[in-house]
Amino acid sequence: MVYEDILRLLHVIGATVLFGTGAGIAFFMVMARRTGNPALIAHVSETVVIADTLFTATAVLLQPITGALLALEIGWPLTEGWIVLSLALYVLTGLFWLPVVWIQIKLRNMAREAACAKTELPARWHRLYAVWFACGFPAFLAVVGILWLMLNRPSLTLF
Repeated sequence: MVYEDILRLLHVIGATVLFGTGAGIAFFMVMARRTGNPALIAHVSETVVIADTLFTATAVLLQPITGALLALEIGWPLTEGWIVLSLALYVLTGLFWLPVVWIQIKLRNMAREAACAKTELPARWHRLYAVWFACGFPAFLAVVGILWLMLNRPSLTLF
């Protein structure tokens, strides 16, 4: 039982880190963009890239491991409908998160260049930011869906 409790705690911490870091990153990027200040945007973007690398990437790697071990410990088959749907949403989230990481690095670099040159952000920065912003909605909703599935474990027959 102690092993199961530890796995459950680690899994919940991972889910919290994914949700909280994602929401925090989005908030700080949006607030920095609103200033229009390339130096501030570069600084915040640097912090965002570090946070995504340190927290999000770590949780992304550990979450399926703790989830699989927890399911096996409890006796839930990994083919359980809510687990399969959670994993599908997890993959969907990843499909939006991976480009976002690349975009954040590009946004950071362009903001640095604009700050050093004492110019405004280029049009490409604004276009990439719009893509970054748009990618956040399906990823956020998918994570909310995963959390709902984890908490409710509905009986779903997929096969």
